[in-house]
Amino acid sequence: MAESLPLEMLTYILSFLPLPDQKEASLVNRAWYYAAQNAFREANVRYNIPVSSASLPGIKNLGRRGISHVSLTNLDGSPASHQVLQFIAYHLGPNLQSLCLSECCPTEASFVALILGCPALRILDLSGCNSLFTSGTLLSQPEIAQRVQQALSRLQELNLGGLRDLVDLSFNRLSSCAPHLQHLSLAFCQLTFEQGPTHGSISPSGSSPSQLSFNNLLKFVRERAGRLQSLNLSGTDLPPQALQALSQVAGLRLQKLSLHNCRDLSTEAVAALCRQQSGLTSLDLSGCSELADEALLAVCRGLRRLQHLGLRKLQRLTDAGCTALGALRELQSLDMGECCLVSGQELAQALSSVHGAPPPMTSLILAYCSSLKVSRLSLPHQDGCPRIPQGSSLLMLQSLQELDLTACSKLTDASLAKVLQFPQLRQLSLSLLPSLTDKGLLAVARGCPSLEHLTLSHCNLISNEGWAQAASSWPRLQHLNLSSCSWLTEQTLDAIGQMCKQLRMLDVAMCPGINMAAVRRFQVQLPQVTCIQSRFVGGADLIFTL
Repeated sequence: MAESLPLEMLTYILSFLPLPDQKEASLVNRAWYYAAQNAFREANVRYNIPVSSASLPGIKNLGRRGISHVSLTNLDGSPASHQVLQFIAYHLGPNLQSLCLSECCPTEASFVALILGCPALRILDLSGCNSLFTSGTLLSQPEIAQRVQQALSRLQELNLGGLRDLVDLSFNRLSSCAPHLQHLSLAFCQLTFEQGPTHGSISPSGSSPSQLSFNNLLKFVRERAGRLQSLNLSGTDLPPQALQALSQVAGLRLQKLSLHNCRDLSTEAVAALCRQQSGLTSLDLSGCSELADEALLAVCRGLRRLQHLGLRKLQRLTDAGCTALGALRELQSLDMGECCLVSGQELAQALSSVHGAPPPMTSLILAYCSSLKVSRLSLPHQDGCPRIPQGSSLLMLQSLQELDLTACSKLTDASLAKVLQFPQLRQLSLSLLPSLTDKGLLAVARGCPSLEHLTLSHCNLISNEGWAQAASSWPRLQHLNLSSCSWLTEQTLDAIGQMCKQLRMLDVAMCPGINMAAVRRFQVQLPQVTCIQSRFVGGADLIFTL
């Protein structure tokens, strides 16, 4: 039946599968292979291309496949880099939609030539490309700027994060070449702020020729308010009055805003943001150390459409603030890592939504929440039956795919067995749990059979016997971190090699019971493993990268 389906329909069906399942489906027959290849491309797979002459044949091959997402590494002003850029512009440029040059050092001329060969670009990442902006002459010639504007007419997302030499003039030249820009990142750029005659107000002065000013950014936002959807101003030390001025721009309807590590933000500024930008679906306030419970209450009252919320390192946040999270009915991901005063009870009550269906949450990060107790995250089954419980329990979050409990030191085998029952969970971190033993490992294996990424570093009570029993439960495992697990030996590697055939990355660094001979035998047993981290194994300091 499936063989008679048109290729387009089969591609559409396979696009709903996770990447590992798509790879398995590609082995069925020729038709499924081509459908899976199309699905890979539609899944926005990014190809990382090292800049060297050895990459030229591969670039030609990728061009024939019509790939559309590329990231370059080791790019500089050398002749080899110039040749690679020429190949990319010629072979990949017509179909290229996403281009990442992060931390590269291209010359201005080679960058312009590359952009002119990529007329379909929608995403451009120039974060850390300081060489392009050092001279201040990028796009200073009107005829070149006009040609670049034609090439970037479809650009929707621009990342200028971490550019220490970015100033108003170069920002204005580049942004004017992207009239349809919807997403802008200036994360960790050196924004400057001027106070107006009224204390705390923002001065309406014009652009600066020698610095990147908030006033110029505010002017840009006002001009693009009807189209702009997301801003990343993380690490810019945005003051409260600047956030309020940004929130009040007429016609601005942001969907995503990242303010990570803006330490001076106040509760009042966040409350004003929530009133003015009530359509936000993603907000990152991680590291905004002045914020506490009142700020989270304002977020939950004002941003009812929120799907992604970052609260990492809000060390003044307590259980009282967590009570309001139940109001976020569409929440999909929550990061509360390093919120050391959160114990879990109010969090469980809010997320389990006793008075309605739980939110469709897929990612929950609670790493380094040192006060967290799983006994407060769940209620025991009253009849002993293994069913989804009613009441305050994270077990209600049956759509969860990622869970991070790193360094939640109060967790035990018994408490983990009560909570870790997520059949769809793909990624789990239990590193730095001093009480985790083989009993807890087996409970995790039974409750989370779909794991693809598992991190268990510094879990020193796990033994070979536990892994011998648990490994068979994880046939889909691809990434496994067992670094600094002092009781593991080559027997664990044998069990993993026999049961985890899809493994791609293994970290056994600083495992004193595993020697280099065992690592080499494992590599022969599973040749598809592309990276084995084995630092200080058997006294060696070595990384196998194939």
